[in-house]
Amino acid sequence: MLHLLYILAFTILAVVAVANLIRNLIMFSFDRERSYPTRNYQGGNQGGFGYLGANRQFTPHPELLDNTGKLIKEPLLVMRSINVEDARQQLDAIYESSPGRKSENSEEA
Repeated sequence: MLHLLYILAFTILAVVAVANLIRNLIMFSFDRERSYPTRNYQGGNQGGFGYLGANRQFTPHPELLDNTGKLIKEPLLVMRSINVEDARQQLDAIYESSPGRKSENSEEA
């Protein structure tokens, strides 16, 4: 009897999860087709958002700005490839300069 109860409970949970997944996919497809008003990063009431939109200004995160204060249009994550030996040397240098490493050396001496 307990096995049937578990099967029933997990079947109900699975149906709820699949229904939620389908509902989210439909909502995302509608959201993607909808166009939003564009605003410059100084803010303003260009989208017609009423009182709240007029008082709230869009301020970007400081990492999204360059040295002159303008928005960056290039990718923020740039990865360069290095070989294994260079990575090992950099990690060894970080390990050797760590404070815990110095205390271990002083205990051995």
